[in-house]
Amino acid sequence: MQENKKRIFSGIQPSGYFTLGNYLGALKNWTILQEEYDCIFCVVDLHALTVRQEPKELRQRTFDSFVQLLACGIDPEKALVFVQSQVSTHSEMAWLLNCYTYMGELNRMTQFKDKSAKHPENINAGLYTYPSLMAADILLYQADLVPVGDDQKQHIELSRDIAIRFNNSYSPTFQVPEGYFPKVGARIMSLQEPNKKMSKSDENVNAYITLLDDPDTIMKKVKRAVTDSDNQVRYDIQNKAGVSNLMDIYSSLTGKNRVDIEREFEGKGYGDFKTAVGQSIIDSLKPIQDKFNELSENKDYVHQLMKQGAEQASKISHKTLRKMKKKIGIYEVK
Repeated sequence: MQENKKRIFSGIQPSGYFTLGNYLGALKNWTILQEEYDCIFCVVDLHALTVRQEPKELRQRTFDSFVQLLACGIDPEKALVFVQSQVSTHSEMAWLLNCYTYMGELNRMTQFKDKSAKHPENINAGLYTYPSLMAADILLYQADLVPVGDDQKQHIELSRDIAIRFNNSYSPTFQVPEGYFPKVGARIMSLQEPNKKMSKSDENVNAYITLLDDPDTIMKKVKRAVTDSDNQVRYDIQNKAGVSNLMDIYSSLTGKNRVDIEREFEGKGYGDFKTAVGQSIIDSLKPIQDKFNELSENKDYVHQLMKQGAEQASKISHKTLRKMKKKIGIYEVK
């Protein structure tokens, strides 16, 4: 890792194939960040366990998620990339941090409330305490910055509170992380409900586009996207949320600004506009899909990269874990 650069940590769950929203909102930024920062990127499969998983599917999705990161341009020569469960320090640190996290803090977590409502039959302890695991993910690597969306701000605040509490109780041990809000990157919304974020867990498959959707599927989903009866390509989040969302996608992929897009489709209907948006997505995802297919056929190479990433992550994180255990009085034999 590069000592003279600020360190960034970010993770992504293997809960399905990554969406266009994941790519434009986060992954595309990660490829830029790895040039400027000391980056650590992680497939956080342990977090996925708060919801019941089909073992075979979870294994496959974890592999596919790791490969998708590489296909999107994450370079193991420039950034550390690994699978969370392959580095045991995460689980161990999570337990230790549980003992420095207050129930009142966990009670305030909105994601716990949301997920409990969605899965009332499986409100497990992991769902309640997973913010401590998230804090462990971050604090283990002494991360300076954590790229976050609005839905994760609470978790960064909790990680900061835990770090400050521990540092004050003992002595400076953890870097207190800050949220990082990238200047580049669009908030891509659902194609069917443009007032909510595009999500790979959406029950309506027409609401999102995955990075591995074939061209016909992509075009069909874009053409089915909710717009309005105005038939005018104009940016207006309040009154034309669906059209504005498609404009954001088109802008992110082509580099054209909103004024240029409005001018391009002046006097044209939504049919022409949606076709252009669909084609820009197809063209942008083709190199990612080609790279994904190429890497997926070379499992030995992917496993080698996984192993290298896990070994490097273990080396860095063990240093922090040992320091913490020594300060709180865990007995170790040298």
